[in-house]
Amino acid sequence: MGVERDTASRHEHPEMRRRRLVIPALSLVLLIGPSGAGKSTFARTHFRPTEILSSDAFRAMIADDEADQSATREAFEILHRVAEARLRRGRLTVIDATNTRREARLPLLELARRYHVPCVAIIFDYPLEVYLEHDRRRVGRQVGRAVIERQMAQLTANRSALLEEPFQRRYWIRKPEEAIHALVVRRPLPCDRRWWHGPFDIIGDVHGCFDELVELVERLGYRVAERHSPSGELEYAIAHPEGRRLLFVGDLVDRGPKIVPVLRLAMAACARGRAAIVLGNHDRKLLRYLTGHPVRIAHGLEVTVEQLEAESEDFKARVRRFLQRLPHHLVLDEGRLVVAHAGLPQEYHGRDSPVVRRVALFGVTTGEVDERGLPIRVNWALAYRGRAIVVYGHTPVTDAVWINRTINIDTGCVFGNRLTALRYPELELVSVPARHAYAVPPRRLLTPEDLTQPLLLPREEVERIVASEMPMNERPTSTVTSAPESSGPRAS
Repeated sequence: MGVERDTASRHEHPEMRRRRLVIPALSLVLLIGPSGAGKSTFARTHFRPTEILSSDAFRAMIADDEADQSATREAFEILHRVAEARLRRGRLTVIDATNTRREARLPLLELARRYHVPCVAIIFDYPLEVYLEHDRRRVGRQVGRAVIERQMAQLTANRSALLEEPFQRRYWIRKPEEAIHALVVRRPLPCDRRWWHGPFDIIGDVHGCFDELVELVERLGYRVAERHSPSGELEYAIAHPEGRRLLFVGDLVDRGPKIVPVLRLAMAACARGRAAIVLGNHDRKLLRYLTGHPVRIAHGLEVTVEQLEAESEDFKARVRRFLQRLPHHLVLDEGRLVVAHAGLPQEYHGRDSPVVRRVALFGVTTGEVDERGLPIRVNWALAYRGRAIVVYGHTPVTDAVWINRTINIDTGCVFGNRLTALRYPELELVSVPARHAYAVPPRRLLTPEDLTQPLLLPREEVERIVASEMPMNERPTSTVTSAPESSGPRAS
């Protein structure tokens, strides 16, 4: 009945068949097509005037004539500078120019890469007669057939290049009617949850420590219930009487004894909107394994694989889909809180690029490895001066301590230490002890003293490296502090 009603309404309201162009709410949008394509009309219809950077408008600003080609070089210099300023501030930016030549697009794609925003191409690809007819109907300015034919030839020659260039999305519009009836939908980046205001309880790296996780969340006031689905599968329900939400810093899997129950609990909490999780590097490796990529089954993945063997193919498929949807970091509470598995410097907050994803999952590294073959990570928090509080894990520590406005809450539960949560906005720490040491850490857990050093290594290793490579007057200073705007984190 519902399908029939929807079909009938579509016949009665053709506009409901409008083509949806979904663009990231923070992105650089390139309108591409010869003169006469209707790009400016499209831009005015779907974007704010302040979001549109038009080459014609900049020529007019400089020369009082948007057709004055002698002002083109200066117009594009200013256009690029304004685009850069907007992207630096995290503002959606639309480039209204022909953009039919690869040489014109590359500087704009470089801006998107530099400021870690996705780039979208909307390509107006019409027959020549359409461009010419639109050009004839222009009031006060026609560019003429020769110019349009040249631009169309550039577009035709650039089709393969457009497919190779790093656009996150490409929309080809083949008919003017598609442009007229298009519906542009702005979609927040997966990391953007600014409208989630808390309160939150942020959980450190779980690594399959299910018993400790249940003990911790119950200590935080959550109620955890078990039940069986109609198919007999064990399910969990979790809720807080005051409506608090759980946030996980990632690495749900590997090394620990009860990885499947951890996944079931986390998946159920997310499905009911009671939790959000960022992807950890171990979660990512499991995802690669489940999607058929070659991975080395080591560093705890062998434990996960063994435990998943007893589960149905349907459950494995649900785990794969769940992991595929996890963001690499989260920006919450109007930008006041950022959660990322390995932490995230300020310039990457709310951005999306391969660099942002790599740093969020693996941390800032030197590009070198230690004698164990493990990456050497930079203690980025020492230089952090951002407004947002950044909560993360990844590098196991003996104690969660504040470094500027950042805190690492991976207190190495799977290695026999503790599982820790940070209550937000209270900025209180709550921990439960590990019931066993389930795995041996590849390095010893870092102490508060270690965290005053420029590299995330045991102090003795850092001193050996620093002494050999860095003059004393260039070493970062210690900035281990108490909790921001608080008398300090209170462990309980």
